[in-house]
Amino acid sequence: ESITWFEARDYCELRGGRLPTEREWEYAARGPSNLIYPWGNEFVADNVVYRDNNNNQIANVGSRPNGVSWVGAMDMSGNVWEWVSSFYGDYPYDENDESVSDNNTDLVLRGGAWNSSDYNVRSADRMWETPTVPNHLIGFRCLRSQ
Repeated sequence: ESITWFEARDYCELRGGRLPTEREWEYAARGPSNLIYPWGNEFVADNVVYRDNNNNQIANVGSRPNGVSWVGAMDMSGNVWEWVSSFYGDYPYDENDESVSDNNTDLVLRGGAWNSSDYNVRSADRMWETPTVPNHLIGFRCLRSQ
């Protein structure tokens, strides 16, 4: 956590990966069933690190194994917001142009963080931030094609 979008992007690229698009991130979190949370449609506090159970801090990755998504991805809900490669704009947007943003320079964050409410850790929730801002509430994950 505490990383800019540029640092996250460069980290992924140095390891042969990339940041996921917003659409890819949401699909990994919600799946073909369009789940509300990565684990299902009911909020379960023990599956997520959020404002009511976090001890005012980030938790180790994988500390909530029952919160795993349908593809096996850990911590897609809560803990830290995650950078994606997409610019912030109306969503959903043109499926053929993931970068369109009406000239907005803000980038999308997904997943909620340790200080978020149960509403903000839903798989569909989204937020934006300026890409040059490191924040203790923001992290990332890399995607690599199979």
